Amino acid sequence: MTDAPTLTTDRMILTALSMAHWEDYAAAWADPEMTAFIGGKPRTRQESWVKFTQGAGLWPLFGYGYWAFVDRATGQFLGNGGLAQFERGISELGGLPEAGWAFVPDAWGKGFATEAMAAIFDWADKALASEVRCIIDPGNVASHRVAEKLGFQKFAESDGANGRVNVYRRMPASAA
Repeated sequence: MTDAPTLTTDRMILTALSMAHWEDYAAAWADPEMTAFIGGKPRTRQESWVKFTQGAGLWPLFGYGYWAFVDRATGQFLGNGGLAQFERGISELGGLPEAGWAFVPDAWGKGFATEAMAAIFDWADKALASEVRCIIDPGNVASHRVAEKLGFQKFAESDGANGRVNVYRRMPASAA
C-alpha cells in the first residue's frame, strides 16, 4: 500500500496528510502546549516540514504511516498520528510499528485520541496483524490513559532523544 486509507469515526475523518493540512499542521506543532510532552519545545516551520513529509512518506516504505485527523462536522484539523518507524535508537521499540498521536489543545479531553487510534488499530489489526509499540513521556498522564484504553501495557522504561520514556506494547486483536 502506498497511500493512507481514509478511515471514518463518529466525529472524524482520518485522511492522508496532504498540502491541504500543511498550514494547520505547522501552526499546531508551533504551539508550546501541544509539544510540552512531545519533544518539549515548539517546532520551527522547517522542523515541522521534515516531520510532515516523514509522516506521509512512511506509507510507500512500510504500508503504514500517519493520518491527518479532521473534524467531520467542521473540517477543522484536530491533529495527526498513526504508525511509524522513526529509528529512534530505542531498542525496546524492536523495529515494530510505533503508534503516535497528537491533538491541538482545543481537542484535548474529548476522547478524540482514543477514537482516532481505535479506528487505526481496527485497520492495522486486519492489514498488519502486528504487535504495535509506543513511547510516552512519564508526565503525560492523558496519553498514558489513552494507551491503556487502547489495550497497551507498559513493559519498559528507556532513554529517548528527549529524556526518559515509558514503553508500551499492544498485541493485535487476532492474538488476543
